[in-house]
Parts: sequence; structure tokens; C-alpha cells
Amino acid sequence: MAEAADTARKSIGARRNPDSADAILDAAEAVLVEAGYAGFSIEAVARRARAGKPTIYRWWPSKAALLLEVYQRQKRVDVPDTGKLEEDLVGFLMNLFSHWRETSSGSVFRSLIAEAQSDETAAEALADYAGGRQAHTRQIIERAKARGEIASDIDPAVVADLVASYAWRHLLTNRLGEPEATIRKVVRYLMQGIAPGR
Repeated sequence: MAEAADTARKSIGARRNPDSADAILDAAEAVLVEAGYAGFSIEAVARRARAGKPTIYRWWPSKAALLLEVYQRQKRVDVPDTGKLEEDLVGFLMNLFSHWRETSSGSVFRSLIAEAQSDETAAEALADYAGGRQAHTRQIIERAKARGEIASDIDPAVVADLVASYAWRHLLTNRLGEPEATIRKVVRYLMQGIAPGR
């Protein structure tokens, strides 16, 4: 009986408790907002969440994993499907910039990018995430290609990278207040380069 109880005790924490996990994610977001990336650490999150560092590391094996989950938890960006690529891309970028600007997610994502510069685990996590996001944006381009809006020899993955590059540069330089007219100009230039008969 004692052995069974001991085994049960050892297994506690191996599975994530949703309430505890939410408290840790809330604490991680609050630490980032208050202290920025420079003040973000697992120790600071553990203190704020009143959780043990071993629990945090059991559920998130690295600082990067925790940052990425905080980011993904916040990410709510509508992707329009208007039937016109130009409108879809303008709408997507406007929604993304607004989300980054009006929530702490922009700060979280900048922190993850910073962490990736010196941490291989963070770099891998960021690359995996970016690959998934690129596939998502690529679908917007592929829909337009199927409608004949862009030339048949255009690689949707390259176009998706160009859109992501524009977005990331504005995030990293904290220029998320671009007016719609400027975003439309960028998308129009991109459209001219990928249009049929260009």
C-alpha cells in the first residue's frame, strides 16, 4: 500500500494540471510585460506563479518553449478570405500588426526572436513555428494561384517568406503603426512582381 502511494506521489506533476499551467503562463506573460525580455527568467516566473522551477521545467524544457507557448496562447489573428489576394494580404497584415501592437504578443515574439540569437533550442523552436506559419500564409498564395491571380511559375513559399519578412522587420523595429495606405502600397508592389504577364 505504501509503495502504491509513493508511486502515485512520484507521478504527480508529470501531467500538466490545467489550472497550474494557466497560472504559470499568466505569470510568464506578466513578467514579460513588466520586466521585458531582460528581466524574464524561469526564476522570476516561478516566483510570480508561486510554482516550483522543477514543475516549470517539467512542462516547458526551456525558456524558449515557455515563451513560444505564451505567444501561441495569445495569437488570435484573423486571416481574410475575400477572393482577392491583394485584399487578403492587406487584411492579414493589418490584423497581425494590430494584434502585435495592442496585446503583449508583439513583445513576447520579439523576446523569442532575441532568445533564438543565443540559444539553439530557441532557434529550433522559432524555426519550427515559423515553418508552420509560413505554410499557413502559403495557403493564401496558393488559393490565389488556383484562381489565376498570380503567374503559374510563382513559388508560394517564397511569396510567403516575403510577407513574413516585411512583418517581422516591422515588429523588430517597433513600427507596427503603419497606415493602411502604406501596407496597401507594399502589397501592390508585391502583386506587380507576381502577376500573370508581368
